[in-house]
Amino acid sequence: MDVGSVVNTTGSGSTTTATKNAQDTQDRFLKLLVAQMQNQDPMNPMDNAQVTTQMAQIQTVSGISTLDTSLKALSSQMAQTQALQSASLIGRDVTIEGNRLKFGTDTATGVYQLDGAADRVKLEVLSPAGSVIDTVELGAQSKGMQEFSWPMSKAGGNASLNYRITATSGTAAVTSTTYSQDKVEAINISGSKALLQLSTLGTIDYSKIVTID
Repeated sequence: MDVGSVVNTTGSGSTTTATKNAQDTQDRFLKLLVAQMQNQDPMNPMDNAQVTTQMAQIQTVSGISTLDTSLKALSSQMAQTQALQSASLIGRDVTIEGNRLKFGTDTATGVYQLDGAADRVKLEVLSPAGSVIDTVELGAQSKGMQEFSWPMSKAGGNASLNYRITATSGTAAVTSTTYSQDKVEAINISGSKALLQLSTLGTIDYSKIVTID
């Protein structure tokens, strides 16, 4: 089935429902308004300003109801579009916030970002339990995204290692953010969200992606 036809059909159905609901609301209001005018006090009848105000109120309520339905239909269409875009990511590497090392053939790699220039950056490789396996001085680094590699011969057979970055400029600490890289294996559409199934990091929300390689 053509995706475009699904989207159009959904939008059309929602619009028709919204129009019908708005019309029903207006019909009920008009009946009440007519009944009110028929039973009003002849000595104190409603003036034009009152009638105009009530008409404006019902138009506002009807408009809000229609807008709410239209926004829901638009959200559904955007979710379908996101799902199609996500499908193109299968087999590609993505970067998300995290601190898991990415294992290659001979080396493990990691990515981090510095909020400012640092004259000393220290890398600590951590076991799954959190103990320090190795410490490496990465030297001075500039502000922005940085990459490093670490020899897997030091892994001691561990297949899932984390890392920690400590950066300083003089005696002041420099804020750093660590990232994890992994390959997209599959796409899972759950409700209105597109979820990515990564090779080692599990399932993440599409919105968590920082970069696509």
